[in-house]
Amino acid sequence: MKTRTIILTLALCFIGTAVVFADDANIGTWKLNEAKSTFAAGATKNSTVVYEAAGDSLKVTVDGTDKDGNSVHSVWTGKYDGKDSPVTGDPNIDTRSLKRIDGHTLALTGKKNGKVVNSGRIVVSADGKTRTVTTTTTDSTGKKLKSTAVYDKQ
Repeated sequence: MKTRTIILTLALCFIGTAVVFADDANIGTWKLNEAKSTFAAGATKNSTVVYEAAGDSLKVTVDGTDKDGNSVHSVWTGKYDGKDSPVTGDPNIDTRSLKRIDGHTLALTGKKNGKVVNSGRIVVSADGKTRTVTTTTTDSTGKKLKSTAVYDKQ
């Protein structure tokens, strides 16, 4: 009886998680559309971004190239609660937070050593096929850099 109850409980947890993330317009693989994007000089270009469920959290894996053409790979796992969660692999930030504004819009903040170094918005189109990320980043000299990256859902 206990085994049956445990299995049923786990199944309900997995179904609940699937339902929550099924309505998330960000879930999936996104490829950069460079022709529609504009980057500040020296900005990192994230060519592929993957959003996936990770238990009751969200895992975001980013691959791209830095200003010198070197490969970059970072991973962030967190929730849409606006709370800082650690980022691994990104030399520019050590935490990121995402906060849901509505069903298609997120606010993002990246910090290094507790100081905000980038912020912006992520907006998924109504049809769910395009994702636009607008960011303002403060470089090491204090200069503000603005970029708009447009992604197509794969």
